[in-house]
Amino acid sequence: MIVQSTYIKVTNTCLLILLFCVTEDTSFGQKRMARISVISNDNIVVQQKPVTLTASIENRLDELITGTLTWNVRSVFFESPPSTEQRISINRRKSISCTYSFSMPCPGFADIECQFLTSNSDTPITATYRIGSDVGKITSPLTIQKDFSVFWEQSLTQLAKVSPRFQITPQPNKARPRVRLHEVSMKSFGDVSVRGWLETPNRAGVYPVVLRLPGYGQSMKPVGDQEDLIVFSFNPRGHGNSQDDVPGTPQDYWVRGLDDRDTYFYRGAYLDCIRAVDFLCSLDNVDQDRIAVWGASQGGGFAFATAALDNRVDLCVADIPFLCNWTNYFKLTQWDEMDEWLDKKQDRSWSHALKTMSYFDTMNLCERVTCPTIMSIGLQDQICPPTTSFAAFNRIRGTKTHMIYPTRGHGLSREHRHHTWKQIKELFLPLKAEKE
Repeated sequence: MIVQSTYIKVTNTCLLILLFCVTEDTSFGQKRMARISVISNDNIVVQQKPVTLTASIENRLDELITGTLTWNVRSVFFESPPSTEQRISINRRKSISCTYSFSMPCPGFADIECQFLTSNSDTPITATYRIGSDVGKITSPLTIQKDFSVFWEQSLTQLAKVSPRFQITPQPNKARPRVRLHEVSMKSFGDVSVRGWLETPNRAGVYPVVLRLPGYGQSMKPVGDQEDLIVFSFNPRGHGNSQDDVPGTPQDYWVRGLDDRDTYFYRGAYLDCIRAVDFLCSLDNVDQDRIAVWGASQGGGFAFATAALDNRVDLCVADIPFLCNWTNYFKLTQWDEMDEWLDKKQDRSWSHALKTMSYFDTMNLCERVTCPTIMSIGLQDQICPPTTSFAAFNRIRGTKTHMIYPTRGHGLSREHRHHTWKQIKELFLPLKAEKE
C-alpha cells in the first residue's frame, strides 16, 4: 500500500463567539448581554513570528460600559508570559476592537484567552482562540512501564485462547438491496459477548473492509450508504448491542477497574477491537491487504490502539482522537468524574491512576503503528486537545497525513465524513483494481 507522507494545513479567518450575561435589568427581569469575539487570520504559525489576534467587544446595553480587557496565554510547552491589561470604555450599542500580538517560542499549541471584566460585574466575559506551531515536532515523554510490552503480549495471548464462536445473523435490508446486512456476535477477552453490524456488497467478489469503532458511549449502527466496501460497524463491550455482559451505564468507562491494569475497562475494549479484526480476517470476501480501522474521539483512540496491536491493519483513520497522552490531558482538561473516583478511596492517587492508564495510553502504543495513518483534528477542541492527539500521532512510524480544521472543536463536519470515505476508496479501490 502506498500513501504519501504529507501534512495538510487548513487556513482561513477564524471567529469564535461566546455570549455571557453582563448585567440584569431587575425591574423588567430581562437579561442584557454583551458579546466578545476573538479573530485571527493565522492558526498554525511560524515560530518566533508575531501573530495578531483581534478582540471585538460589543456593548449591547443602552448605557456606557467600562472595564478591563485582559489577555492571557496558556500552554504546556512553555511558561506563560505576563498578562496584558487595558482599560476600555464602550458607548451604548457600540463595538470596539483591541489587538494582541504573540509569537510561539517553540513547537506546540497555545490558548490565547481574552477576558473583559466590567465595572458592574464579578464574572468576566471570555473568549479563547488556539494557535499552534510546528505541530509535526510536538512530543511528550513516554510513560511506558518496564513490563509494557510483556503486558500486551500476555493480553493478546489470553485473547487468542478464547474461542471466538462467530455468529452471523442475516437482517432485513429492503432499503439497500445492493447491500447485505448481518448482525454479528462473537466472544472476546474474558468470554465477553460483543457484537456489530456487517454490511457487504450483494454480489460475489473480494472487497476492502472498514472497521468502524465508536466514540465514548456511542452505539454504532449500519452506515447504509457504501456499496463498494465491506463495512463492519463494531461495538466493543459496554457499547450499543454489546451490553449483555458489560453494561453501558453509567458511562464511566475511563474509571472502571482503574485500580488495576488487569481489570481496567480499556484492556478488554482494546482486545475487543482485535477480536473484530479476527472476525474480518475469517471472511472469504475480505481482502486481507485492505483492512482499515476508523473512529472518532474514543473511536480514534481505538483506531490507534488496534493498528498498534495488530499488524493486519493496513490503514488507520483517527478523528479527534481520545485516549492519548494522559499526563498532558489532565493538565489541559478537568473532569469531575476523575476527581470523584479519586476521592472515593483513600489509597487512590493521581500517580497510581496515571501509572495504570499508561498501559493504555495510545502515545505509548503508537510507535508500533507502521501502517499509513490519517488523523484529523479540530484546532479549538477542548475535550481532546490537539496537544494530546499529536503527542500520539507523531510517534507513528508509518507514513502519515493530518488535517487541521481551524474553527472546529470536538466534532467534525458531515463534509469531513464524506471526504474520509472518499480518501479510503481512493487508497483501496484503485489498488484493488490493479491487483485484479
